[in-house]
Amino acid sequence: MNKEIQRGLNDRLYEKRKAAALELEKTIRQCVEDGDDAKIRTIVDQLCHDFAYAVHQPNARNGGLIGLAASAIALGPHVAEYLEDIIPPVLACFGDQDARVRYYACESMYNIAKVAKGEILLYFNEIFDALCRLAADSELTVKNGADLLDRLIKDIVAEKAATYVSVIHAAPEPTPEPVEENDPSKPVLAHEPVQDPSNEPAFSLARFIPLLTDRIYVINPFTRMFLVSWITLLDSIPDLELVSYLPEIIGGLLNFLSDTNVDVRVATQGALDGFLAEIKRISELKRAVSEVKAQNAARATPEVTATKAEVENKASVSAEGAETESLAEEFVNEAGVPINRGRGEAPDNAHQAIDDIDEDDAATSNFNMAAAISEGVYLPGQDVKVDFAKVIDILLSHLDSTEQEIQLTVLKWIESFFEISPDDLLPFVPRFLSLLLPTMAHDNGQLRKAAEKVNTDLMQLIMSLPDSVEEGKRGPDDQTTESQPPTPSLLPRQGFVAARSISPTNSRSLSPSAIGRRSLSSDRVRGRDDESIMSKLASTTPPVAVASSANDESGPEETGPSSSASKMELLLDYPATVNALTLHFLNEREETRVAALDWLIMLHKNASRKILAINDGTFPALLKTLSDSSDSVVTKDLQLLAQISYNSDDDYFASFMLNLLSLFSTDRKLLETRGNLIIRQLCVSLNPERIYRTLAEILEKEDDVEFASIMIQNLNNNLITAPELQGLRKRLRNLDTKDGTNFFVSLFRSWCHNAVATFSLCLLAQAYEQAFHLLQIFADLEITITLLIQVDKLIQLLESPVFSYLRLQLLEPEKYPFLYRCLYGLLMLLPQSSAFATLRNRLNSVSAIGYLHIVPPTAVLSSTATSSGTSTSANSAKQVYNRFKGRIDEARWNDLLDKFRTVQMRHERLRRQSQAGSGASSGSDVANSIHPGAQSASAKQVAAPTPTTQQAHHHRSALSFMSGSKSIGGSGIGSSPLANNANGGSSGVGSREGRIFRNRAR
Repeated sequence: MNKEIQRGLNDRLYEKRKAAALELEKTIRQCVEDGDDAKIRTIVDQLCHDFAYAVHQPNARNGGLIGLAASAIALGPHVAEYLEDIIPPVLACFGDQDARVRYYACESMYNIAKVAKGEILLYFNEIFDALCRLAADSELTVKNGADLLDRLIKDIVAEKAATYVSVIHAAPEPTPEPVEENDPSKPVLAHEPVQDPSNEPAFSLARFIPLLTDRIYVINPFTRMFLVSWITLLDSIPDLELVSYLPEIIGGLLNFLSDTNVDVRVATQGALDGFLAEIKRISELKRAVSEVKAQNAARATPEVTATKAEVENKASVSAEGAETESLAEEFVNEAGVPINRGRGEAPDNAHQAIDDIDEDDAATSNFNMAAAISEGVYLPGQDVKVDFAKVIDILLSHLDSTEQEIQLTVLKWIESFFEISPDDLLPFVPRFLSLLLPTMAHDNGQLRKAAEKVNTDLMQLIMSLPDSVEEGKRGPDDQTTESQPPTPSLLPRQGFVAARSISPTNSRSLSPSAIGRRSLSSDRVRGRDDESIMSKLASTTPPVAVASSANDESGPEETGPSSSASKMELLLDYPATVNALTLHFLNEREETRVAALDWLIMLHKNASRKILAINDGTFPALLKTLSDSSDSVVTKDLQLLAQISYNSDDDYFASFMLNLLSLFSTDRKLLETRGNLIIRQLCVSLNPERIYRTLAEILEKEDDVEFASIMIQNLNNNLITAPELQGLRKRLRNLDTKDGTNFFVSLFRSWCHNAVATFSLCLLAQAYEQAFHLLQIFADLEITITLLIQVDKLIQLLESPVFSYLRLQLLEPEKYPFLYRCLYGLLMLLPQSSAFATLRNRLNSVSAIGYLHIVPPTAVLSSTATSSGTSTSANSAKQVYNRFKGRIDEARWNDLLDKFRTVQMRHERLRRQSQAGSGASSGSDVANSIHPGAQSASAKQVAAPTPTTQQAHHHRSALSFMSGSKSIGGSGIGSSPLANNANGGSSGVGSREGRIFRNRAR
């Protein structure tokens, strides 16, 4: 450059620098015309080193930038050869501390890119990196200049990124002529061009993605907006297929949704929606390709067979057949225009047939796509590969985000993956459930509904997997779980759609119209008669038959829905899923715990052999969950436990009952608050008789007799009052059968731990004579407050609808003589309380009829009365007595009574030991302070009767009176000490006690 141009470029005034740049432009144009390449390179080198790189001279840098831009404009089409010298100094000026230098760098790069156009794509990464920093520049002028440059670069990328090849690459060497070979079996390719690696496009998405991945985690909202705009642009270019790099950028885009700037969130959501729509389109396209290939494979065998038959028969092809073949060789592009493969123009009637395939636009589009695929036409996206597993992994990592918008977007994407690629979701099910179930209890209603929808879809996906339960197994809440035959579809689809088609609950077959449309499209391409095909489909061939025939033609190599579902089943880790669900038993939200139990119930129904064994860690967790504070959680837990035990063997069921009783034994609060609920729910889901038999066998051998008594009392209360056990109560009243008697005996042996429960069991079974014998044993036992409270409750239950049959039997004293004795025996045991008054009023209401019960059945049988009424009563009593006698012999009542007496004496002995231990510990100091002489004197005295001893004498006397074993005379009540007290004797008992006894005797 001459001196004047150099001084002009170094001037501080912009106008002088601009004028010098114009002179420099003229100089370079002249050099281009003269072909003086050396001088041009010298000038460019001088502009770079003497001006653009002059770091401490802002005016010189500005002059160098405008000079480089002028040089690029002057070079015009030849600028590509000098870009490697021009671009680096301009890029260096983007980072200058002076805002004016940065602005002029944007201006210079704008002019250079405007001239270079596609060649600038070779430096796209460097320019993009600089623009990414300038997008967050603090100076508004610099941001405006960077925005102008950004628009220009976007226009160039949108126009040339997919196809532009740089002209500075060396031209490929001429292709040598192919050597002719004499081998006729090998094809000869004439003048086939050899692909040159130098012909790669100037823009490389593979080189750009690492830079984008580094920049996508920025925080500045302006930079985020810049990145989103570029991602949207690159995704809109079909040939680039940015969606294949989605795993590298989706994580950063999801973070953008938490930005405080509304514009950033809106733009990011739009970009994500665009990616989601694109992968849906690609998935549908690949599914269509697989379906068309399956159709072609199904048609191959019949066509080959038909061809062989024609050759053997030497039949000539008719004109109609030729026309059909010509038509089948055509395909239709996306615009609906028929394209000929090269055998000649198709007849007009063939074009007319293709144009009239279907009036529906969607059906026409589907046919066009299917026809194009069958002819080998490339459709954008059909060879794109997206790593869905990585995408799902990244989505799940953001599901527990604190931003609700991120969570909603993740759930929206995952919901779409049930149709796009469900098999890729299965390996992530354990982790997915760990994050999804807490989201179902979120306070935000929209987020909660989205999580519930995804949870439902995921359940349907798991339920569509092959059922590993044995055929014929049934669940406690199902009518049947036998696997139904899968309903085949005309065109099997892969993934979730194929899996759904084999599910018993979701099996659907195509409608006749749908099958007709799809078959009609195929037949018209082949030139078949559409009317005859439609008539066959509508009248003679059902949908399932058409599907079955299609499946038969496909041959053994075709992979149907069942094989696809089997492969999907292998991807699901059942143990890890169960462990993830079990951890949610400790979640603080009730909805999460209920959802976890729902999942376990579903998994056990679907694959009972793979999960929830008695010896794994899940079973104790399920038992512990019975202590949950929520009734819904306990109900679901019981449903799962019942489902596990329903089809299990006796050992498993007994182990479950034993563990349940152990839980009740260690957690008495659970027994008090939830014991009745647990027993009733289990009886709803399982066989009540099996439950009661198993529990009775375990409790009979229980060492903790106190717990056994409490547990028997709870079981007995449920047996009497629970509506769920109505059938069991009816079974107990039927002791005429052997099964009913054995069931009663099994309960009786365990019920012996609780005296009142045993008595009520006899009342339920209408074994009134046995009940009366039990009352006689009561007289030998210590009557405690606990026993009297239980008798009081029994009196209240006798007034309930459950014992309505018993109250009606009071009207037949000759048929049920021991019933009166049982009730009067209870009356004798009770003190004069409200329960005493209730029972006495009930007995007084039938007292006139009840006189007959005083005469024992044996006396009735031995009497020689001649009156007809007496004879009838004797016969009825004899029949009832004989029936009871038969039961007594069969059930071995004497052994049962001995069992009852032994168990009750054991209870009484342990109770006295506990009382003695507590009394000795509390009164040891008082006993030590007594004088030894006083101790010996008190030892010589006769022990005075205690109130308990007096009460026992009273009960024995009253029950003896009821049994008729003692007369009312000298050896009866009158001669007893209590009788003397009632008559005003000198025993020290007051007049109040005598009055009470007279009332009871009356």
